[in-house]
Amino acid sequence: MKNMKIAAIVLLLFTSNIFGQTTDKPIKSGSLKSQFETIIENSNSFKGYKVIKEASLQKLQSNITDSLSVSKNKLSAAIEFQNSQKQLIESLQTKSNSAKAIVSDLKSEKDNISLLGIPIQKSFFKTLFFLIVIVLIATVIFLIFKFKRSNIITAESKLALEQTEKEFLIYKEKALEREQKAMRRLQDELNKNK
Repeated sequence: MKNMKIAAIVLLLFTSNIFGQTTDKPIKSGSLKSQFETIIENSNSFKGYKVIKEASLQKLQSNITDSLSVSKNKLSAAIEFQNSQKQLIESLQTKSNSAKAIVSDLKSEKDNISLLGIPIQKSFFKTLFFLIVIVLIATVIFLIFKFKRSNIITAESKLALEQTEKEFLIYKEKALEREQKAMRRLQDELNKNK
């Protein structure tokens, strides 16, 4: 019985430790720094060393591992996002470059005119067009001037011809009269001589 009493006392001592309230704060969550501070506060001192309970240390290790895993996941997600953003930027740059090329082609098309299948710049075409128009206008003015001048010369020539014809008719009549006078004289002379 004596052994039983001793066993009961020993059992009571151990169970009081097990069921007694501890002042240790359990490590559950919070920042890693606060968890370290909690472990240091709850640790016992032994000959200048801090004695940390193995369960607290394992819980801290588990929390650190979880934090590292979350950080790695966040980092890999950030890297994936960065890569997707790089791909998006590259595709946008490609689209931008193709759009710039299209705009350049359109500007070139806008600035050029195709004449008989030959691309000609609009400024050169405008200059050439106005030069041709000016040459044609100058030619028309020259032809009109020449026509009027020829018309004046023709009118003067017709007037001179009419005057010459009148003079010729007058000359012809006078010549006819002279011939008739001369023939009468000749006839009169012939008649006298007979």
